Amino acid sequence: MRVGQVDAGVIPITDFQLALSVILVFITGLITAVLRLGLLKSLFWGTVRTFVQLTLIGYALNFIFNFNNLALIITIVVFMCGVASKTAVNQTLSVGKFPLVLGFVSLLASTFLVGTIVVALIIAPKPWYTARIVIPIFGMILGNSMNGISLAMDRLVSEVRSRVAEVESLLSFGATPWEAVRDCAKVALRAGMTPTINSLMVVGLVSLPGMMTGQILGGADPQQAVRYQIVVMLMITAAVAIGCLLLVMMYYKKVFTLDDALAASLLDTDGRKK
Repeated sequence: MRVGQVDAGVIPITDFQLALSVILVFITGLITAVLRLGLLKSLFWGTVRTFVQLTLIGYALNFIFNFNNLALIITIVVFMCGVASKTAVNQTLSVGKFPLVLGFVSLLASTFLVGTIVVALIIAPKPWYTARIVIPIFGMILGNSMNGISLAMDRLVSEVRSRVAEVESLLSFGATPWEAVRDCAKVALRAGMTPTINSLMVVGLVSLPGMMTGQILGGADPQQAVRYQIVVMLMITAAVAIGCLLLVMMYYKKVFTLDDALAASLLDTDGRKK
């Protein structure tokens, strides 16, 4: 096939064309070198990992799509949830025990609930657990929900920490732990959900979303690509909202001791995981 020739709507990228994309990395490297940003090593290894990881995942997806086994698909999604929850929790302010477990439960529940509705009822492939549909859909949900719960967890702890006197005052007047931190929880939920809601406002105006762009480049009808993207945007919004709500409702208890007093770690200057 000639370079640039279209096959069923898809323009294949040859090895040579893929190698040409490294020019873009050289441009980035030149900027970091001239400005002495100290990012050359990270840029190099990031580029290498991008090529290696995505190449390997390409082979893995070929096998998974051809095998199309429900148990394997569930295992992969659970593994993805584990990686996403660890990533979300590691860079957040955290107190109490088991923040990783709570993040994992929040992501797993919201992902399977929303993902199952979208795959089984809206897209409805035959069979419904078709790997080619399930894994990308669940992956998009996880990627966005991960950011949402990370923001919500971080904001909940920082908000309670900044309102220690207010929370302790409410507790001293007989408020329950939830009543004492309810306003903090609302702020945390807004922090987790706002970026996703904002993206609904500008989708299609500021940029074309990734899934829609991919389908159009793959030769899909633009109207069908738009419909898929609408479903994706709404499912992400719902998953982020559910994930953040579950996280906050479980995690707020961790800012208190068993005696309903604020955790001592809230008085630290930095509760980030080391």
